[in-house]
Amino acid sequence: MPSPAREESNGERGQAKDGAAERGDDAGGRLVCALEMEMTNRSPHGDSKVDYVNNCDGLVGRNCGDSAQVSVPLSLHGKRTTHMEGDDLYRLRDRKLLLEDRKRLCALALGTALLGILLMIIHAEMCPFVYKPGSNAALVINSSISLSTGCLLILIIAFHYKDVRLFVIDNHNQVDWRIAMTSHRVLVITLELLVCTIHPVGSYWEEGPRSNSSSSAQLCVSSHHGEALLGMELLFSVLMFLRLYLVHRAILLHSKMLLSASYRSIGSLNNINFTFRFVLKVLMNQHPARTLLVFILFFWLTASWMLTLCERQTQASTGHMETALWLIAITFLTVGYGDVAPNTSCGKAVCLFTGVMGVACTAMLVAIVTEKLALNKGEKHVHYFMLDIQISKRIRHAAANVLRECWLLHRTNLTKGNRGEHRRHQRCLLEAIRVFRNLRLKQRKLRDYVSEMVDLPKMQMIMCDLSANWNNSYRELEQRILSMEQKLDELSRCFQQSSELLSQVLRHRNPEIR
Repeated sequence: MPSPAREESNGERGQAKDGAAERGDDAGGRLVCALEMEMTNRSPHGDSKVDYVNNCDGLVGRNCGDSAQVSVPLSLHGKRTTHMEGDDLYRLRDRKLLLEDRKRLCALALGTALLGILLMIIHAEMCPFVYKPGSNAALVINSSISLSTGCLLILIIAFHYKDVRLFVIDNHNQVDWRIAMTSHRVLVITLELLVCTIHPVGSYWEEGPRSNSSSSAQLCVSSHHGEALLGMELLFSVLMFLRLYLVHRAILLHSKMLLSASYRSIGSLNNINFTFRFVLKVLMNQHPARTLLVFILFFWLTASWMLTLCERQTQASTGHMETALWLIAITFLTVGYGDVAPNTSCGKAVCLFTGVMGVACTAMLVAIVTEKLALNKGEKHVHYFMLDIQISKRIRHAAANVLRECWLLHRTNLTKGNRGEHRRHQRCLLEAIRVFRNLRLKQRKLRDYVSEMVDLPKMQMIMCDLSANWNNSYRELEQRILSMEQKLDELSRCFQQSSELLSQVLRHRNPEIR
């Protein structure tokens, strides 16, 4: 029969187990409630939040004395009072939307600018052939150019507004938008608005007197204004091409590098700013011929048309498109035959700018061709390896020639033959020595040049292998030291046991020894 003391101890153990189980259930319940609250806060539906809060409040009320296990402080709306990642998620979402809006606004601004330039070209080209005295076609096209200019200004302002908002969001909405309006930003916005405002506003174009010479295009003149205003209209038409600065912004915002999260992450880790210069370098690295060809063709056509527009006032041969194409081409290539020359100041400025751009593009073309013709690392290694083998063979042949000429000279000295033959062998020996020395010098220079071509990835792999070998040797040394310590411990234990056995044996033989 079990004793009463044993029954009491078993009852206490059972109560302790039940209490531990209850505490475990309460802790598990609080953990489940915390997880449910977290999932409810992240879920878009908020109807079930009240039930979870009531259940968890009841659970906390039942275990109000034990709050050290799971502490999930809740606010009035069932959210944590600490800093949640929801704000960061909302901020990232707003930032992504702003980036998309910037890209869309930039594309619309570029399209509007190109539309205005196209309308200006149509207005300048169709004027002598379509417009009649008293016609409203010129007024319609000029009004369309002005309307596109107004839309462009609105899009530019909207783009910079999104840029300022992006600056505020990047600073965790903790700064005022006026801080973003630095002097540099204000200057940039002002210059952009001034450039985009320039456009021809006159609607006075009529068919002018035709020249008997067919050497130039027909010119539209004004019957209501003077020649100075006509020159201003031509100047405004040429300056409208300054709106093409939006191309570089569109290329930057629509580039794969800026849209790729991996590019941005690696760039931020390496402190690289994704500017148009970086994007242009990448394009010239990946597609050099295509990028340069597109730029040269676009610049050639644009500069040729600008030259025809500038030269139409003089009724000269440069007013024709084919003559302007020839003049721009020979100026771009810095040839300058001198058979055709611009007559107006505007045309001379266009040709001067064309010459400068031609020098820059020629330098880039030479760099691209040099890069394409250069050998890569593998080709250089193969080429220099084969050169080294060939030079080694030639050195062996030269050394054999030196030995042969020495033997022939020695045989001539022994036989005491003709002195002319002796001098001939001496000259051959000196020539063989010179060839041998030159080949050795060439081989030394080649190996010095090859040794300068340091392959950094290979050196890095070698250093990694060396460090791995050192680490392995260090681990093996540690293991050996540990094994030696264990053996020393075993030896000390054996010595102790042997001393104890020896003392026991001595006591057994001599009981008087204690």
